[in-house]
Amino acid sequence: MAMRLGEKIGYGLGDTASSMLWKLFSVYLMFFYTDISGIDAWVVGVLFLVTRIWDSLLDPVVGLLCDRTHSRWGTFRPWLLWGALPFGVLGILTFYMPEWSSGGKVVYATVTYSLMMIVYSSVNVPYAALLGVMSADPHERTVLAAFRMAFAAAGSMVVVLAVEALVKAFRPWAGSSGSWIAAIAVVAVVAVLLFFVTFATTRERIRPVRTERHPVLGSLRDLLHNKPWLILAGAAVCLQVFNAFRESGTIYFFKYCVAGETVGTMSFAGVALTGSALFLAVGQLFNIAGIVLIPFAADRFGRRRTLVCALLLTAVFSFAFYFVRQGGYSLLFLAQALISLSVGGVLPLLWAMSADTADYAEQRSGRRDTGLIFSSYSMAQKMGWAVGSAATAWILSLSGFEANTVQSPAALTVIGCLQSIFPALAALGTCAFILFYPLADSRPK
Repeated sequence: MAMRLGEKIGYGLGDTASSMLWKLFSVYLMFFYTDISGIDAWVVGVLFLVTRIWDSLLDPVVGLLCDRTHSRWGTFRPWLLWGALPFGVLGILTFYMPEWSSGGKVVYATVTYSLMMIVYSSVNVPYAALLGVMSADPHERTVLAAFRMAFAAAGSMVVVLAVEALVKAFRPWAGSSGSWIAAIAVVAVVAVLLFFVTFATTRERIRPVRTERHPVLGSLRDLLHNKPWLILAGAAVCLQVFNAFRESGTIYFFKYCVAGETVGTMSFAGVALTGSALFLAVGQLFNIAGIVLIPFAADRFGRRRTLVCALLLTAVFSFAFYFVRQGGYSLLFLAQALISLSVGGVLPLLWAMSADTADYAEQRSGRRDTGLIFSSYSMAQKMGWAVGSAATAWILSLSGFEANTVQSPAALTVIGCLQSIFPALAALGTCAFILFYPLADSRPK
């Protein structure tokens, strides 16, 4: 039985809520800490590294707790209901900085960001796992994952385009720091309301099989013997390394390789958007197009075959970017569109296939550990992002990169490779994992 369109939209809006705040953290939080709050950049880097590791390790714990939650609302939906408000409040507090000493500001930033990551995991992990119990049909899961990723990309685009305008609008009466708090408060309120919508419009249709005992060690052992999940986890690490290379390197590329960051700006709501912001916005737009198209391709050719083709195209277009990187804005934006279109549907397919690995585990063990499987997959993604971000910094350092100076030819070549060669290799690594995925058309056998 096909799910109602309203339920699919309601589910997708949950990732709009998550992605709006996550995009704020990934794009603006470092700037807020260093330029607005005056915290040393090296200290901010250590803070991010520690909290990302903590956040990654927390995900499986939340997943295990979710699997052991039983209520009249189901296993995963209650976490959305009770976690939405703390999610919004801590999002605002993360972008508030008291007038304390430098050490006090570091302590405040560490505490609030760490708490934010705890609450983020406690909402996002059950939200992701909810996909695995809303339907047992592989096609419906693919469509749900597509709705999720499309609405997430839309939320990210809205934040990229709107937050600077909100900050500018609030600055006359709120000041530099207060304008950020006001802007983030608007985003946080919207996110909280969207999580409530997701809770109200979704249903859990698959109930876990009741067993006499459900020990944690048994669940972990089953996970480590789940070959399809291990393969998807490896693919997730490689895919997030791909994303980290391209997103972390974009601003460097436009600042040092494309005749300066101020070239090619345009006005949106009275705010000048830089070339890198426009480049990222184009990527989000064509990601959405890829997400919309991927369910049709998966139905026609099968999930595994579709993934392999999409990843090979992503690698080819990424390699091609290296040769057009000095060819002007038209070629750069065309290459960005093609890369984003081809890779856009990969992540939703991987999430849909993760639900199938939960079915596979249940058939083998008689236990359904949906929360653990989805949360551990989320952990693999975050580990991949951490590895990719760290590798970007190390590669830049080894190339002789020096900030705010004219770069050497070697450094310029490496910066170009961060947008092309290195992501292409990561895409091929992702493809290699998928080639060994054992579930035909993502259906457990």
